[in-house]
Amino acid sequence: MGKTILIVDDDPAQRRLLQAAVERNGFLTRAAENGSQAVAAVDTHADIDAVLLDLVMPGMSGQEALKEIRMRRGDLPCIVLTASGGIDTVVQAMQAGACDFFVKPASPERILVSIRNALEMSNLKTEVGRMKKKAAGQLSFDDMVANASVMGPVVRMGRRAAASNIPVLITGESGVGKEVLARCIQGASERAGRPFVTVNCGAIPENLVESILFGHTKGSFTGATDNHAGKFVEANGGTLFLDEVGELPIDMQVKLLRVLQEGEVDPVGSKRPVKVDVRIVSATNKDLAKLVADGRFREDLYYRLNVFPIEAPPLRDRREDVPTLVTRFVARFNAEEGRNVRGASEAAMQLLMDFDWPGNVRQLENSVFRAVILCEGDVLQPEDFPQISGLKPLMAANDSHPAETPVAANDHHVMLSQAAFGAAVATAGDVTPQLVAVFDSEGHLRQLEQIERDLIELAIDHYAGHMSEVARRLGIGRSTLYRKLREYGLEERAVAEG
Repeated sequence: MGKTILIVDDDPAQRRLLQAAVERNGFLTRAAENGSQAVAAVDTHADIDAVLLDLVMPGMSGQEALKEIRMRRGDLPCIVLTASGGIDTVVQAMQAGACDFFVKPASPERILVSIRNALEMSNLKTEVGRMKKKAAGQLSFDDMVANASVMGPVVRMGRRAAASNIPVLITGESGVGKEVLARCIQGASERAGRPFVTVNCGAIPENLVESILFGHTKGSFTGATDNHAGKFVEANGGTLFLDEVGELPIDMQVKLLRVLQEGEVDPVGSKRPVKVDVRIVSATNKDLAKLVADGRFREDLYYRLNVFPIEAPPLRDRREDVPTLVTRFVARFNAEEGRNVRGASEAAMQLLMDFDWPGNVRQLENSVFRAVILCEGDVLQPEDFPQISGLKPLMAANDSHPAETPVAANDHHVMLSQAAFGAAVATAGDVTPQLVAVFDSEGHLRQLEQIERDLIELAIDHYAGHMSEVARRLGIGRSTLYRKLREYGLEERAVAEG
């Protein structure tokens, strides 16, 4: 969804010119004739992302409107317009909170650069603020991407859970964001700002589970050279998040149950228990009820943890959240990696919206991270997501061919056909079709990079080394093609064919 720019100018002709210049570059617009209407629009429409504000208007001036807007939404970037570039006027506007200014009439290019810079700075500030809140244990549901309709009940249940100390069990597939939901529950509760301690129960060696969770005293076992408080004591006064709780060994489940019942832990080697005040939020991607039936999870602990269950939906059921998630991830990786990517192109965003995301939000996050690093321009393109765009021919080719081989992929099955893929990339006309092997000699999928190299090599052969045609047929830019030639050691072949 495009960003919305509020254009405030008392001159109808100037307003229309500004709207046309802004909308030509893919932005949405709202318009106001004076300062009062501008303030009312900001109060009414939460979707406004930036303001173009004329300073000289009848009634409420631009300076007064700027102050009112900043009081209502201090995070909203405001760009001021003035017919006279007096230094005093500019200084006053910048002191009042304007992020940029330009003198009318301004070129469309100047306007576009100013808007993009303002939005990028706003995204960066928002992301930095969110990271600070996360570190301080004050992440709230307002910071959570939950615009999809299926997320409404999740947020409502989370807010209700936050109003008490009731144990919460968050279920859902791997990567759906269970920890984010747990952090929002803490941030909306009376324990906000207190410790939030995460324990991945499936990643702890079995012989260290008791020590890590409950602590130990010096000399209690070989290697215990110091006292260790344990995760429960670390989380005292705050929240302990038990991720993948279904992976806990059965003997540790007994001790965990006692801690939950008595509110105290027994460190290994200690002579007396330690009182703790901890709010428990647990999470699992497994069916705990089935584990109970199979005798792999204690029934009494299950009922103790499953007091207030919340199910987090997979990303494929909340596709409308994908654009917002991509924007947020791009802003974060820009800050972390010193990049300047403005977002995703329409084609790239459609690619991301159409993908099923078996790894959910975590997979999307990692894909955007890689794309930001790969991106050679300032906008993410489909070729920056090779691990996704590379799968599309396989899936499309499969639809019309019966010979299929099932291949597991992160709990989902993608039906692939080597013959179908060969037909999809076969040369045209009467030339004998050539196959690009999808499977290795043992029947396993080859690495994406290997398939991609073979496909590029096939294209160079077929189009006789005409690199412009190769790039066009593969749907990538020439610079991207030459980079891949270097990566795959095909430079000499391309030169020889050309």
